[in-house]
Amino acid sequence: MGGESVGDGIPDAAGDTVELMYRPVAADFTAALRARHKVGRLGWLQRWAPYVVGVGFVAWAALFVARGESPPVGWTVGLLLALAVLLLSPWLSGRQLQRLSDAQGVFRATVTEDGLTLANDTSSSSLTWAALPRYLETPRLFVLLSADPNATGFTVLPKHGLPDRASADRLRGILDRNITRC
Repeated sequence: MGGESVGDGIPDAAGDTVELMYRPVAADFTAALRARHKVGRLGWLQRWAPYVVGVGFVAWAALFVARGESPPVGWTVGLLLALAVLLLSPWLSGRQLQRLSDAQGVFRATVTEDGLTLANDTSSSSLTWAALPRYLETPRLFVLLSADPNATGFTVLPKHGLPDRASADRLRGILDRNITRC
């Protein structure tokens, strides 16, 4: 796949290439969205909002109970639904992104020292490392992130798209040489 150094069987870092072929699944997008929350400026809000709403709900209900009253049913249901939406939003968004990607077919990604080329059944694009200057790694995937504070743009490279385990190390090496790990 990549250039080989003469006689040692070790990939030449300057000419290394890693290719992935995959069909994204909802769990890939859910994991990417959760990882993105760790670096985005508003990520702390998205991570902590369910806890704040949950504690607020318990305190609100406790006030009614302390007065010997029942909390209003409509408000209780509304707050519980809001809490459920906050907790499920990465999963729901992941499923929606997966449905959109299904129409694009199989993805092929080529990662080199110069950047990333993505192609699928309907389109292709090439990105230099300037477009995605940082990344996160999860047990499931590599998430390449845009430079803006909220990491609005991101690219998902699932590890299940790699041909073998050694390719993950080579991909990590290319990323470490060219962009910043978060």
